[in-house]
Amino acid sequence: MIGMMYLVLLALLALNVSKEVLDAFVLVDEGLTKTTENFSSRNDVYYAEFNRAAAENPVKAGPWQTKALEVKRRSDELYHYIQDLKLELVTATEGEGTEAIEEGEIIGDEIGKKDDMDKPAEIMIGANKDGKANDLRQALDEFRDFLISIVGEENEEIRHSLESSLDTSDPPPKEGEILTWQEFHFEHWPLVAVITLMSKMQSDVRNAESEILNYLYGQIEAGSFTFNLLEPVVIANSNHIIRGNQYNASVFMAAFDTTQQPIVYVGRYDSTVTDDGTVQYNMIGEEGRDYQTIPIEGGKGVYNVNTAGVTTGWKPWGGIISLKNMDGSFTNKPFRSGFTVAEPSLVVSPTQMLVFYQAIDNPVEVSVPGYPASAISVSINNGRISGRGTNYNVVPTRTGSARVSVSVRENGRTRSMGYKDFRVEKVPDPTPTIAGAPGGTLTLNQILGEIGLKASMPEWFKFGGVSYTITGYTFTAIVQGFDKNIPATSANLSSEMRETIRNLRSGSRIYFNDITAVGPDGSTRYLPTLSIKIR
Repeated sequence: MIGMMYLVLLALLALNVSKEVLDAFVLVDEGLTKTTENFSSRNDVYYAEFNRAAAENPVKAGPWQTKALEVKRRSDELYHYIQDLKLELVTATEGEGTEAIEEGEIIGDEIGKKDDMDKPAEIMIGANKDGKANDLRQALDEFRDFLISIVGEENEEIRHSLESSLDTSDPPPKEGEILTWQEFHFEHWPLVAVITLMSKMQSDVRNAESEILNYLYGQIEAGSFTFNLLEPVVIANSNHIIRGNQYNASVFMAAFDTTQQPIVYVGRYDSTVTDDGTVQYNMIGEEGRDYQTIPIEGGKGVYNVNTAGVTTGWKPWGGIISLKNMDGSFTNKPFRSGFTVAEPSLVVSPTQMLVFYQAIDNPVEVSVPGYPASAISVSINNGRISGRGTNYNVVPTRTGSARVSVSVRENGRTRSMGYKDFRVEKVPDPTPTIAGAPGGTLTLNQILGEIGLKASMPEWFKFGGVSYTITGYTFTAIVQGFDKNIPATSANLSSEMRETIRNLRSGSRIYFNDITAVGPDGSTRYLPTLSIKIR
């Protein structure tokens, strides 16, 4: 809306340089400044989220935080460069010490020579067409190209948006007159119109910055794999085998994606360091002779060894797990394990993940080879454990660690068989969604067809029955150039929100900020902003 008012004023200015039209430019400039401040505030929220994510997981979020900080540096640099040009224009027109500048900011109402056309052209165009508009155009071009380089040419939606908002191409000829971008924007225009134009450029810079930050934040969960944990894991039914029994083990990437089929090689391997410092792992020898691949079931490698005739003692084994990335390349991770052929010993195997989660059921299987389930007693030092046979449920009450202790009853006496320590973590934060989308582009019908927001658990989190309740948020839309904020105390879209959404045009954005949700542990979680673009 502010941009449309600016175009209308330019048209009026071409007909009549009146005091009313000049004063109207001051109002438009103030509106642009407010919009720019709103973009900056929203960007600050993004930077805080990047810092939080990088602190929690430097490996996954750190590279995207680095890119975001470079976007901030380049955006601030261009914003302040334009601000310095504005201050230079006002000072050159009004004189040193003018009351139209206060603490580095321009007070539009205090500009006395709003209609001055000479100084802007003198500074920005120059007598020999060598004015500062040339440098400004180059700076905008470099900034636009830098942002496009981050998202890549294949991301057409963002690329077209950046090319449109930061467009510096020459205007088409009109009535035979050919003008450059510099002449079209800075020649034969009064000072107040030029200042307002440059304020719009600053607003466009912050808006582009926001668009790129939204893209980068989305990439944290859109890495090379469809899950957020990549760790080779070997889980066996037991690491202590009675002679003559069979050793069974599952080999997989935790948390694994059952739609992916890894390749698991068992045998000796070596490693090499590449020029960029990464380590590559490769099997030694010839497949089938020096090493073997093992069968895959449900995304897990299954390794079986018949121990009949095998001597007692430690039996080491290992190899490489190879998993296909989203770009078609492969990631190889080494693993080592082993088993002992010996007397019976304790086995505690998680059935879903390698950690327990606070305040929810965590199923585990507990068994001691050589002893019936009825002879086994299980206890835990954090929370409660219940069940029978080999199947138990653990419900930890606090984060940190939990120790599962196992004992057996034999001949009227109780004997400890050992213990197993587990990490206890909070249930992960959910992702706010609407119409099933965590962001991006939706139609009005898709949005209005929903009752409200939902808190969706991460795809990698395989525990069923875990849910969060959204307890509040702030709905934000830009209406007539200004932020319209509507608070909510539940997940639902209010009638006022729906009416606002219905009146938005294609390309508009809505934001759900300050989202709070309560999960199974009863604590309040603060979720990231959900940004939706109207298709």
